[in-house]
This record gives sequence, structure tokens and C-alpha cells, in this order.
Amino acid sequence: MSACLDTGDAAEPRYRAAGLLPLLRSIRYEILPTPATEEKVLQWAPPEVPLTVTASPVKGLGPTLELTTRLVRHGYTVVPHLPARLFESRAHLDDVVARLKESGVRDVFVPAGDADPPAGPYSAALPVLRRITELGSPFAHVGITGYPESHPRIEDDITVQSMWDKREFATYIVSNLCFDPRVLTAWLARVRRRRVTLPVYVGVAGPVERAKLLAVATRIGVGESTRFLARHPSWFLRFATPGGYAPERLLRRSASALASPDMGVGGLHVYTFNQIAETERWRQAMLARAQS
Repeated sequence: MSACLDTGDAAEPRYRAAGLLPLLRSIRYEILPTPATEEKVLQWAPPEVPLTVTASPVKGLGPTLELTTRLVRHGYTVVPHLPARLFESRAHLDDVVARLKESGVRDVFVPAGDADPPAGPYSAALPVLRRITELGSPFAHVGITGYPESHPRIEDDITVQSMWDKREFATYIVSNLCFDPRVLTAWLARVRRRRVTLPVYVGVAGPVERAKLLAVATRIGVGESTRFLARHPSWFLRFATPGGYAPERLLRRSASALASPDMGVGGLHVYTFNQIAETERWRQAMLARAQS
């Protein structure tokens, strides 16, 4: 498994902040459904930024659906995660789809999920995507996963092939965390060579404070992003080391690729680890820099 880390400054491309402006304006925040999340969102997240709500194999879909419904009522655009492995039956899937449609949700994200064993008959995202289509394609937007680095359980060729198989049921791809601009750029090019044309939201970890990350990491079951770090301890150390990670560094070194029309990047998907205030301050600073 490759360590998708930014390893140096050699041959660093010139940073053009203005080139990132469209991506900073097309940004999404991933949040975890904890008891304090709603209050943080209302205080710090602007309504124009879509929010994606993760789901836990420990707690099931309940907290995700409840927070989604409440935030939609507050006027936010909310994208619930619907991991295939959390659906207990086809009837459960149908009920969730109906509930979200009634709530006004127009965008969902459908990964396979980490529940092992699965809660019901679905072990992969594709059958769930097919079923959502059979239900009349009730959502205007449907997201699927992409893996710039190696998935811990799935070969790279299979993950790229999976995007091809799911493309007709989806409208966009969200990439998992990556810290190496070279790996990210090579992956985007590879996806396009395979004629997968869906726009990609590039997954970027937000400006994580060490103490808060450690606190979140003690609750590994609450969301995909923290579980992802738990499976990659060297990456966790990257966050925990002072000066070890800054999101603008990745964006700076990937700017040319991210801004290229050939790469088809639709925006940024920021893993906030529920550090919503810090993430929004970072976004505003980046916007100011890009517009100056």
C-alpha cells in the first residue's frame, strides 16, 4: 500500500491562487453526526456550503438521517452518506429513500461502507445504486467513491473499474484523502484515461488542530474519515506533528492539475473532522488570498 504523503518541495509548481478560486467556491464540508454537530453548523457553516453527513457502522443510519433532516429544515443543502452495508433489507433501503425524498434531500453519497459483516443483503454500492434508480431516480445528484491511494482491502484496478461500472447511476465522484499531489494528479489522469468522465470532488483534510483531532479519534466509530485515519497510523502522525500538514500546501502543489479542464475537478470535499469553525476560517482566508 502506497503512503500517499507529500514528501518534499522538489519541482513544486508555482502557486496560482486565482486558479483555485472556482474550486474554493464549489466546496463541501464533511461532518460527523455527533450531539454537538448541529450547534457547530448553525454557528459556523454558511448556508451556501453543502454539508455531507457521514454514517457509522456502529450507530447505523439513524443519527445520519436525523441530523440530515434537521439541517435541511435549517436551510442547508445536505448530502447524507448511505453506505450499502448498513441497509438491513431492500425494504429498509426503500424506506430511507422515501424518507429523504420527503425531507427535500436532492443529493446522496453512496459508498460501500465498512460494516463487517454487512447488516443486510448489500455488500457493495452498485446494487444500492441500481435500486435507487429503480425507485425512479429520486435524487438529482448521486455521489460515489474514488481512491487516489490504495484501498486497504481492494486492488487499485478494481476501484477504478468500479467507478466505470457505477458511472451510469452516479453524477459525481468524491475522492478519499490524499496528501501527495503527485499521487493525486496521477490518479485523476488515470481515471480520465479509463473514460470515466464524472466530475470529481477532491477530498482534502481541513486545517486540523492536534488536540481536537486526538479527541475525535477516540470516537473512531462516528464516521468514515476518522476510521480512515485509524487504518493509516502514519497519516495520523502526519496530522499530529506540528507543522506536518496544511491543506493549502496540497492545493498549492496540485493547483495546475486541479484547475485543468482535462481533469474534470468539480470542487473540493473537505474532511472537517467536525472542526467546522477552523475550516470556515481557513476557507475565508483562502478566498481572500485568491481574490487579491
